[in-house]
Amino acid sequence: QVQLVESGGGSVQPGGSLRLSCAASGSIFSIGAMGWYRQAPGKQRELAAAITSGGSTNYATSVKGRFSISRDNAKNTVYLQMNSLKPEDTAVYYCNAAELRWGVVTTYWGQGTQVTVSS
Repeated sequence: QVQLVESGGGSVQPGGSLRLSCAASGSIFSIGAMGWYRQAPGKQRELAAAITSGGSTNYATSVKGRFSISRDNAKNTVYLQMNSLKPEDTAVYYCNAAELRWGVVTTYWGQGTQVTVSS
């Protein structure tokens, strides 16, 4: 089993910045892609950003140029640096990780961390 623990959420004014962290722990074999999803009230969960174990990244159009995803493979940790935050970025942000074990991929989710952007 793999546990994902997120930190770094909170409240910020428009134009501000936050940095989210997500650390994977437990009986880890090999972590593949990691990412951040978000879910705003009344909306479906959507991908914000993702990163492969090799460092290739993918961003939602709405966050390109403002958010930056990175990871520390030695620590099994993924980060999301969020700059120039907008009220529409308000959501619960969930960490996601894919564990690769003997050819089987298992997806894990964190508990979510609230990000609120408001003046």
